[in-house]
Amino acid sequence: MSRLILINTLVFLGINLINVILRLSKVYTPDEISPLVYWLSVPVDLGLLAQRFWTIGTYMFLHTGFFHLLFNLIVLYFGSIIFLQYLNQRKLLFTYLAGGIVGALLYVIVFNVFPLLHEEHYNSIAMGASASVLSVLVAISYYVPDYSVNLLLIGRTKIKYVTIVVLLLDLIGIFGINTSNPDEINFGGHIAHIGGALWGFIYAYSLKKGNDLYSFLNNIKLPVFRTQKSSQKFETHRQQNDRPITDDDFNKKRAATQDDIDKILDKISRSGYESLSKGEKELLFKSSNKQ
Repeated sequence: MSRLILINTLVFLGINLINVILRLSKVYTPDEISPLVYWLSVPVDLGLLAQRFWTIGTYMFLHTGFFHLLFNLIVLYFGSIIFLQYLNQRKLLFTYLAGGIVGALLYVIVFNVFPLLHEEHYNSIAMGASASVLSVLVAISYYVPDYSVNLLLIGRTKIKYVTIVVLLLDLIGIFGINTSNPDEINFGGHIAHIGGALWGFIYAYSLKKGNDLYSFLNNIKLPVFRTQKSSQKFETHRQQNDRPITDDDFNKKRAATQDDIDKILDKISRSGYESLSKGEKELLFKSSNKQ
């Protein structure tokens, strides 16, 4: 989580610093888009997208406006805190990336399918982490819908209701196409947001069904997300008296622990996170760190 926030922040600072230099050098005018931003944003035009295929990955870390960045990082921060109580860093990273990719693809598809958008906005581009952030928020909201959060002036509210309101605002923005120009309502942005949210739902739904869509990525090494698990691997397979245990005993112990985790998650779904005992919270926290 902290690294995703750091990357977004550093890219924002770097882009704006370079843009200042480009602007002072008269490379572009205030009425034009910075060449660097244009080079890193997702284009609607399929020909340009084929030439700048990397933009599917770079756009989700790209912000030029401070408040755009700030809002996305705030939502990412609080969504990730909840996400990491139940899932791990790898799942968070892949959800962020996959949500951003699906958001970009839906944006490109919609703008190329519908005549109004394709004919009048073929030069449109998309940038920002909103689709990725919404993917994380929707995923954890569906995974633990009754988790309660404290909202200023509102009080304790279940996270599922917060997410529903956010999604409704995006839908209202899309419906505004009936009376407004797409550019005036950030129509493309709303479409990308819905794409990210859709992936978050699909992933959390499959995960609750026992199917991890990221399992084929388990062999990918992510040094920046490495935990102390590797250094404790030998100790995990030993009993307190320092004698090694058999693989069968270890697997039985692990299965029993997983059964306990499943029961805790069922309890959260029924009664919320606050209904857990101190011991159940500790077991859940330890389990999430070992994934």
